[in-house]
Amino acid sequence: MTISIDAARNVASVLAEAMPYIKRFHGKTVVIKYGGNAMVDENLKNGFARDIVLMKLVGINPVVVHGGGPQISRLLERIGKKTEFIEGMRVTDRETMDVVEMVLGGSVNKEIVNLINSHGGKAVGLSGKDGAMIRARQLVIHRDHPETANPEVVDIGHVGQVDAIDPSLVAVLDQQKFIPVIAPIGVGADGHTYNINADSVAGKLAITLAAEKLILLTNTPGVLDRQGNLLTGLNASKINDLINGGVIEGGMLPKVRCALDAVGSGVRAAHIIDGRVEHAVLLEVFTDSGVGTLIRG
Repeated sequence: MTISIDAARNVASVLAEAMPYIKRFHGKTVVIKYGGNAMVDENLKNGFARDIVLMKLVGINPVVVHGGGPQISRLLERIGKKTEFIEGMRVTDRETMDVVEMVLGGSVNKEIVNLINSHGGKAVGLSGKDGAMIRARQLVIHRDHPETANPEVVDIGHVGQVDAIDPSLVAVLDQQKFIPVIAPIGVGADGHTYNINADSVAGKLAITLAAEKLILLTNTPGVLDRQGNLLTGLNASKINDLINGGVIEGGMLPKVRCALDAVGSGVRAAHIIDGRVEHAVLLEVFTDSGVGTLIRG
């Protein structure tokens, strides 16, 4: 099959634009949080897997951290288990934690691994419990009440936050040309298993690995102004102004704070990108314009 001269020129232009980025990021680590529509749409799933394989082939070390909230909710509904959320966090008793671990560390993780492998990669599925990689502690929510001097302590069960990450297992896999795919589950000093926000795990892992980039896939184009225009090239000062002005709010707040924490701790750049765009990861890493919000320290 032949292609037109114009199509060939377009392919050549894309490759030429990607070349300096391939050279710049060769041997570097990129941590990608995978979630949202990119995890459920078949075309997007296959595009994401091909992106990850291509990154590895050109000498970049991608590390994937995935979510799975909708899949957890569906299984809980099927077994008749009611789901309760407090301040956006799933209340996770022991039975719910068993389901979370089954879904995140089992079906979702293995599906992503299989998809990457089917496109020519060598992915290995892990949870933070493997090799005691992610040490966690319970996340406790505090609620202020005007009628009491001290805030109420809300126990939401087996929901955790990262205490520490041991990067040695990921480093070994990278050196052996494998692609780590990590479920955001950790274990505490008390021996309990904890479900941790995937954005938070990705951010802490990027810091621990001294990653070149942290990429967070979302279901929005990135950080938007009040008119819906995409904002990029943001730093801590600009982001604080946007938060104080009420422009950044709701579900975007934890993502932005995670990105700020990463770039403030040595990660060269963080990107909040639209996972609904096919090949969004490649477009962000290998093109001049990118497809989302760039955040630098």
